[in-house]
Amino acid sequence: MSLIEQAAKRLEQLRKAGVEIPGSIAEHERLPADLRAAVPAQPQTVQVQPPDVLSATTASASAAHTPQSRRIELDLNTLATTGLISPDAPRSQLADQYRVIKRPLIANAMGKSATPIKRGNLIMVTSAISGEGKTFTAINLAMSIAMELDNTVMLVDADVPKPSVLKMLGLPPAPGLLDVLTDESVALSHVLMRTNVDKLSLLPSGTQHQRATELLASEAMIKLLDEMANRYPDRIIIFDSPPLLMTTESRVLASHMGQVIVVVRAERTARSDVKHALAAIESCPVKMMLLNQARAATQDGYGYGYGYGYGYGYGSDGS
Repeated sequence: MSLIEQAAKRLEQLRKAGVEIPGSIAEHERLPADLRAAVPAQPQTVQVQPPDVLSATTASASAAHTPQSRRIELDLNTLATTGLISPDAPRSQLADQYRVIKRPLIANAMGKSATPIKRGNLIMVTSAISGEGKTFTAINLAMSIAMELDNTVMLVDADVPKPSVLKMLGLPPAPGLLDVLTDESVALSHVLMRTNVDKLSLLPSGTQHQRATELLASEAMIKLLDEMANRYPDRIIIFDSPPLLMTTESRVLASHMGQVIVVVRAERTARSDVKHALAAIESCPVKMMLLNQARAATQDGYGYGYGYGYGYGYGSDGS
């Protein structure tokens, strides 16, 4: 009797004894040598989707895992009562003043100024000390730019020690800038807020962190700023920054900006504080000063309002 006949006879005996005979190639390899010749290996069946089905499935899965920015509703009527600009509000002196303020900023941001400015679309709003009205200015400037036909604007709450943009807009705290810098799994689009002002989006400061200064000076921050500055050519990014003379974060942030606005409250800020604040951002390409709550002429004489004086300079001459 040949070897194959012997193996076949043994196989038949195993079947009658109720022993399961393996069918896959992997299982076939585990058979005794004398049975491999008698038991043909059965290749496993692998279901392969057509290319078009595979592409559709992959795209669907990718879309399901792509973080989307969430939409929030600003109560524009309430904001208008607090002195903030609203796109739907009637024309006002304050809105007209911001139209004057934003024009050279937009020109610099879009490369239409006499001298090209690196990262000109990154604009930091700060002050020498607290209480000058910088957050009020940053929000109104963002609102005014959002009313432009050719530009979109992102307002970033970069006052990480004392964030106040969301609070002033009547919104609760939310993840934001610091979360993107500390957690690689958090995408910018995941924490970005789209608003009912069509061309305005918000980036909160995010979760408080004891090493905020180092985070703002990190390579991750530089890469994030490059992404923010270059992704959309029509976008202008406004950063509400901490006061220059009270924290170190603002000085670090200023080193990455194309334009810096220093808000000075009329008849309140000391001249020496203004000089020291400007010295802290000397390396910034464009430095501007904005005079907040200057005396404005009225029919009855003079009174305080939301008037703004405005001036700007380039390089170390800006004052």
